[in-house]
Amino acid sequence: MTSRAVLFDFDGTFADTAPDLAAAVNTMRRARSLAPLAPQTVRPYASMGARGLLRIGFDMTSDDAEYPAMRDEFLDAYSKALCVHTRLFPGMAKLLVQLEARAIAWGIVTNKATRFTERILVELKLKPDCVACGDTTPYLKPHPASLLHAAEQIQVSPKNCFYLGDDLRDMKAAHAAGMRPIAVEWGYHHPDSGGPGDWQAAAVIRHPMELMEHL
Repeated sequence: MTSRAVLFDFDGTFADTAPDLAAAVNTMRRARSLAPLAPQTVRPYASMGARGLLRIGFDMTSDDAEYPAMRDEFLDAYSKALCVHTRLFPGMAKLLVQLEARAIAWGIVTNKATRFTERILVELKLKPDCVACGDTTPYLKPHPASLLHAAEQIQVSPKNCFYLGDDLRDMKAAHAAGMRPIAVEWGYHHPDSGGPGDWQAAAVIRHPMELMEHL
């Protein structure tokens, strides 16, 4: 039992998963004799999952007839090389040590599927106090259901939870859940979402350890 908690969005906030997501897109492009995309081209779309990555990789939307098959192909390619280059963002490991030293619970709340999230956490040798994924509840962020589920798991009041994210939907979800929204300047920052300073966050931090100033 702890009185406070820090919850993290996964892709682009907690872990830099973009290199492996980009590799999956490029596996599909090579199969179609298309030139690979540079990682920096794919990076801003990495938080959007298959929808964003197929958009940048193939100019495809979820309304296209071929989308379901392409999505399944992408997810299969990603599953085969899930944590080759994925790493925690610089400073994140040190932050986790500090949280645990202060008996502050921490967890992951992500739209990423459980089958991917849990495998990456195992690969990175991490054991969060709670994990809520895109298929944990019937709703995806910006709906607050997954954030509230995580708070319930660790029995911490939402008002005592901080939620860190690199996207506008993360801040919307935190506000809706009654949590303290913290925007991060690292991460993927989809171009349609503006910048962290536009998201009505309680604070914007440039490095994970800066969070300690707000706890």
